[in-house]
Amino acid sequence: MLRRVIWLLVAFPAAIMLTTLAVINRQPVRLILDPFRPDDPVISLLLPLYAYVLGALIVGVILGGTAVWTAQGHWRRVARRRATEAVRWQAEADRLVRERDKPLAAAPALASTRR
Repeated sequence: MLRRVIWLLVAFPAAIMLTTLAVINRQPVRLILDPFRPDDPVISLLLPLYAYVLGALIVGVILGGTAVWTAQGHWRRVARRRATEAVRWQAEADRLVRERDKPLAAAPALASTRR
């Protein structure tokens, strides 16, 4: 619950700031991608400033998520291995319980035939 409240306290102001940024900065800005001829660029983009900011934010989130995902690969591998072991040990425990209970189930049948 506290995590959700903190998320909302961060998300709403961030959303308001991004919306304000997008409304105020609607004029086009040229991003020059040619460092050798800045006066007459061969490669350039003409987009509103908020598009650059939002694009950088999206690229940052994707790169950060990818970095975290790859860094946690070891722990996902360990978790898969341990889950497989847990399933194997549970199957072994179930088999042992069945073997233990099998003589008990057969015992009343033997007692009724002896009488």
